[in-house]
Amino acid sequence: MIGTDGTDTGPVLVGVDVGGTFTDAVALVPGRSVTLAKVPTTPDDQSRGVLEAVDAVLERAGLRHRDVARFAHGMTVGTNALLEGRGADTALVVTQGFGDLLELRRQDRAHLYRLSAAHPPPLVPRERVVEAAERCDAAGVRVPLTDAAVADVVRRVRDMGVATVAVCLLHAYRHAAHERRLADALRAALPGVHVSTSHEVLPAVREYERAATTVVDAYLNPLMRRYLGALGARLGDAGLPTLEVMQSSGGLTDAATAAAHASRTVLSGPAGGVVGAARLAGGEAPRAITFDMGGTSCDVALVEDGAPGRTQRSEIAGRPLHLPMLDIVTVSAGGGSIAWADSGGALRVGPESAGAVPGPAAYGRGGARPTVTDANVVLGRLDAGTPLAGGVRLDADAARRAVAGLAQALGITVEACAEGIVRVANHEMARAVRRVSVERGVDPRQATLVAFGGAGPLHGCDVAAIVGARTVWAPAAAGAMAALGLVLAGRRRDRMASVDRLVADGDEVSRTARELAAGLADGMREPVLTFRAACRYEGQRHELVVDWDPAGGDAALAAAFHRAHARQHGDERPGSPVRALSVEASAEEPGPAAPVSPDAGTDRLTGPVAVAGDGSTFWLPEGWTAARRASGDIVATAEAT
Repeated sequence: MIGTDGTDTGPVLVGVDVGGTFTDAVALVPGRSVTLAKVPTTPDDQSRGVLEAVDAVLERAGLRHRDVARFAHGMTVGTNALLEGRGADTALVVTQGFGDLLELRRQDRAHLYRLSAAHPPPLVPRERVVEAAERCDAAGVRVPLTDAAVADVVRRVRDMGVATVAVCLLHAYRHAAHERRLADALRAALPGVHVSTSHEVLPAVREYERAATTVVDAYLNPLMRRYLGALGARLGDAGLPTLEVMQSSGGLTDAATAAAHASRTVLSGPAGGVVGAARLAGGEAPRAITFDMGGTSCDVALVEDGAPGRTQRSEIAGRPLHLPMLDIVTVSAGGGSIAWADSGGALRVGPESAGAVPGPAAYGRGGARPTVTDANVVLGRLDAGTPLAGGVRLDADAARRAVAGLAQALGITVEACAEGIVRVANHEMARAVRRVSVERGVDPRQATLVAFGGAGPLHGCDVAAIVGARTVWAPAAAGAMAALGLVLAGRRRDRMASVDRLVADGDEVSRTARELAAGLADGMREPVLTFRAACRYEGQRHELVVDWDPAGGDAALAAAFHRAHARQHGDERPGSPVRALSVEASAEEPGPAAPVSPDAGTDRLTGPVAVAGDGSTFWLPEGWTAARRASGDIVATAEAT
C-alpha cells in the first residue's frame, strides 16, 4: 500500500471499536507502525462515528481508504440493546406444558438476602409464548409433531405480528427434527420473520439456559442485521474492505454470520480489549488481569501465559447467556457513571451513566449530574487544560458545580465528595477483579494489572492497591486497546455438542470432540485447534470448563478436570466419577504479530503525578513509582510497606 507521502506502507489493518463515550480506531502496519485515534461516539447512528474514526486514524497515519487491506469491528450494539430493552418483538415456541419456562427460570431468588429484589422481566412476555403439541425425551420422540400442530403454531405466530421467533423444544439438542420442521414452516409462511432454533444456537442440556440464549439470539437479530447492513453499506461506499466482526469468543467472523447469530457478539467490544491485552501481555506478564475501564462500564478478565480465560456461561443484564466466550466480568463503573445519594444518605456510583450525550458535566455538553470523570477533574487527576480525545475540552468549573451539588446533599466538602466518588467506583471495580482472580483460585497479588481503556490507567493503581496487586502496566495503546485487539485477532469458529455422559465410558467424549473438529478449519491459514469440555463430579450442580487434547482420550479429560477442580476449589477427588455435559471445538487462524515495545529510554516517575498519554491519562498515586518507556508504556510498582 502507498501512503500519502508516496512511501510503501505494506498491508494496512484497521480496527474500530465503538464504546459508550468514544469510538476508537487503530491502523496497524504489521511489524512497522501503530496509529491510534478517538472520536466521540454518535449514539443516533453509530456507523457514522465508525467512519469518522476511520478517517481520523487514516489521516494521522498518512493513509487513504484504498490502502486498507482488512477492516475489523467491535461493538456494544447487542449489550446496549439488552441493557436498554431495545430488541425486537419476539415470539417463543416451546413444548406443550412448558410455556412458563422463562418466568420459572431456576426458581432461585434474584438476591439471596434482599427478598424484594426481582429478576428482570423475560424478553418474551407470556402472551407471546406458543406451546407446540409435541414431546421428546432423551431417548426420542414421545408425542409426534403433526401437520395440524405445525399449522397451529404458524397461525398463532402470524397473528402476533412479531419480527422474530425463537424455537426451543424439549431435548432438541439431541432430537432436532421437530425444531427443524417448525422453523421451515415459519420461514416459508413468514418470509420477513427471523427464526432462531435452540439446536443451532446452543445444542446443550439445560432447558432454561438453552431457551434464554435462543431468545437473546432472536431478540437481537433484527437490530444487529440493520446495524451491520448499514455499516457494511457505508464501508462499501467509502471503498473500504468487507466488514469482519469480533465475537464474544475472541475471534473474528464475517458480517453475515454475525448478523445471523447475534448472540455470539454480545461481548464483542470487551472481547477486543482482552485479546489485545493478552497478545501484548504474553511476553510482558505471564499472569495478568486485564482492566478495561471506559465511559459506561469496566470489563475485567484473567490472562495466563498470553491466553485469556474462557467460559461457556455468562450473564448479561441479568439474563443468562450460555455460549463459548471469553471469561469477562463486567460492572457498571465507568468514567461517565453518575454519582448519587441513596435514601439512607450513602454515596453511590452507577449503574446509570451520562453516556456520550450529554456526557459528564466536564464535557460541556449540557450534563449536570456528577460523574467519576467530574470527580477526577475536581481532584486534579485530569488536567482541564489538556484536551481529551476527539477534541473534547474539559470544563473544570462545570465539573466542580456538579460535584458540589451532591456534596451539599451529603453535607461534606466538594473535595471529600470527589474522593468518595472515586473510592466507591474503585471498590466496585475491585470486586470484579476478585471475581476473575480469587474466585478462580488465583492470587491477584501474583498478577500484573494491565490497565487500558479511556479511564483504566487513571484508576489502575488504586484498584490494584485494593486487591493487593503490586504491578500495573499501561501499554502505549491503552487508550484504544480494544481496537488494537481487533486488528491482532484472527478468524475463529466454534462448535458445541451435548454429551452428558461419564468420561470413564470408553472414549466417547473424545470421539465427539474429533467429530466436531472435522472441517472446522477449512479455508483457514495455519489454524490452531483447541478443545474444551464442561465437566463436573457426578452429583454436583455446577461444572467447570477445562481444556484438553482428545488425542489423550477420556482419561486425559478426567485428569484435566481433577486439576482444574483442585485449583479453583482447593480439593480434588481422583476416585470420583466425572461427568461431561458438553464439548466444544474451536479453530482459530493466527492474527498478525503484536507490536513490540522497546525498553530503552525509560524515565522514572514518583507519585503522586498524572501522566497524559495518547487517548488516556495515567494516575500514579502516592506510594507508587513508575518507569515510562520511550514507547509510551508505563509500568508502575507499589513501594514496599
